[in-house]
Amino acid sequence: MRRLRHLTGHHRTVTSNRVLGQLLAFNAGAVNAGGFLVVQLYTSHMTGFLSMLADSLVLGNMALVLAALGALLAFTSGAATTAIMVNWARQRRLHSTFALPLLLVAALMLVFGLVGAVTLYWRTPFAVPATVLLLSFMMGVQNATVTKMSASQIRTTHMTGVVTDLGIELGKMLYWNRTGTPPDAQVRANQVRLRLFASLLAMFLVGGIAGAAGFKHVGFVFVVPLAIVLLVLSLPPLWADRARLRHRLRRVAPGAAPPDATSNP
Repeated sequence: MRRLRHLTGHHRTVTSNRVLGQLLAFNAGAVNAGGFLVVQLYTSHMTGFLSMLADSLVLGNMALVLAALGALLAFTSGAATTAIMVNWARQRRLHSTFALPLLLVAALMLVFGLVGAVTLYWRTPFAVPATVLLLSFMMGVQNATVTKMSASQIRTTHMTGVVTDLGIELGKMLYWNRTGTPPDAQVRANQVRLRLFASLLAMFLVGGIAGAAGFKHVGFVFVVPLAIVLLVLSLPPLWADRARLRHRLRRVAPGAAPPDATSNP
């Protein structure tokens, strides 16, 4: 339980990265699949949007060009926002380095879950409703957070890289090492990476099934429990930073000696 409470802290381990990656893969699968039922677009699939942009430019379909541009810009803006938040927190040595962007994702998911039906009718300059831009922005924030958290080892909002890495490890596992091959020259699968990629793929799939079923039978409010989970996971580091901030303010309060003061007159 203690490990779950500190999944979003700034001190990272292989285990905490794996568990948080699995939870966020489930979250991304649910939002991506559920979002498709609403707007008929997979809002974390930037490869698809880039292909849509190229095709639409050739075909002269400017509405789809604008839609693809909007999604790409929203996803990129989300990733850039994460970079700003993470680096700002790192410079101040905060515990909530990765909790802050995940808190933003949780807040946006709450907005989407509670007023998502309204955003379907908010028109934008990109020929798509605000819902598409909101979901793409959220996925950009989440993917960049996991990328920085795991030193680019884990992705959660799209599975192309995960499936590729899983296939590589499966190929290494099935490789036939000839008799007499020295141990250091033998091809062996990395069992840790194999289990990681398989679990991410499975969680994304399960999340997609849950998201599609949830949006079909419950509607937008289905994402509210997902947002609450992210919110709860983000709170411990944020609470620790609150205590640290109070300590710093106390040290520089009127009448207190400044941090670099000495006892010499």
